[in-house]
Amino acid sequence: MNGLWVAAERMCGCIAEILAGCAPSIYLYGSAALDDFRPGWSDVDLLVLTREEISEAQAERLVGLRQELLAQEPDNGYYRAFEGGMRSLAAFVSGAEDRVVYWGTSGQRIARNYSFDSFCRSELLDSGRLLLGEDVRGAISRPGMDELRADVRRHCASIREYGALTGRSLYSFGWMLDISRCLYTLRTGRIIAKTAAGEWALAENLCPNPDALELAVKVRREPMRYRDDAQILDAAAALNPFVQAYAGILERELARAEP
Repeated sequence: MNGLWVAAERMCGCIAEILAGCAPSIYLYGSAALDDFRPGWSDVDLLVLTREEISEAQAERLVGLRQELLAQEPDNGYYRAFEGGMRSLAAFVSGAEDRVVYWGTSGQRIARNYSFDSFCRSELLDSGRLLLGEDVRGAISRPGMDELRADVRRHCASIREYGALTGRSLYSFGWMLDISRCLYTLRTGRIIAKTAAGEWALAENLCPNPDALELAVKVRREPMRYRDDAQILDAAAALNPFVQAYAGILERELARAEP
């Protein structure tokens, strides 16, 4: 994990240099901030909020920064794991368009808007770590239960659509943990780490196929150990009926939670 913090420190320094004059506030949120970062599975989620809109020249330098740093330090693969968005605080709060730099799993781009759902906003407010700059979270509103429920519905629709395509990938186990986290949020109004959500759902006997959820938690704890395990990958490929049965539990919980 030392490599992660080395990469985060250098990444922050480079972002701050490029955005000099914009007073950037750089946050770490998600699994790394929740002490649930798992090499081989997790992303390093960053949010950068600036006092001024990012210029075109700054955006052009930022969009390829991950690859630039990885090329300079090829032995530190954490640079590949950074994801997130960079935009002005004013536009982030209002939802207005402005210049956004986005780093995602499948690439990076300069855009005019950036989706940051209520789960991410709750994580930012409750457990996000300020890495550099002024803490500006006082300007960001806390999601209410209506907004959280709406995002759970969207998660559930994605699980129904894409969770039907489980393959021989460790990420297939993530559907079981996503459902667990949605159930936790519906019952508590809070967001917790995926591993903790799976453990909580097992303790609450919420999953109709607890063996499948136990395996998902096991793999989540040590993904690097299981990434080439043929038996585990076969189990991932056969996970679809368990995912869909568990999604049915989430749908029923959603129906009960509706005001």
